[in-house]
Amino acid sequence: VQVVETGGGLVQAGGSLRLSCSTSGLRFDDVNMGWFRQAPGKEREGVSCVSWSGAITIYTDSVKGRFTISRDNAKNTLYLQMNSLKPEDTAMYYCAVGGACYDGRIGVPGYWGQGTQVTVSS
Repeated sequence: VQVVETGGGLVQAGGSLRLSCSTSGLRFDDVNMGWFRQAPGKEREGVSCVSWSGAITIYTDSVKGRFTISRDNAKNTLYLQMNSLKPEDTAMYYCAVGGACYDGRIGVPGYWGQGTQVTVSS
């Protein structure tokens, strides 16, 4: 299984970024997908997830209304559109494969990508 994130970078507060996660070696349309992030000195936290069909999406409270997760099963690709970015969104963002995504729960995945850095300046 290969998982590759792209799209991170440096942006000013209030700006936007779109992260992408390309996968191979798995049945993408059979698995839940998600995004986690880890800031320096903090634990890794679940940001958002989407079910295999796209019918269920879950967001952690701090990003609701600002981030949108989506998937393109034909392209085996996951996205995270991040708007109205804040300095506290600064973190390494990881694509997550196969975790639970139901009942408000963003589960720990079976596979991780290598991460893409997002830095938001004030």
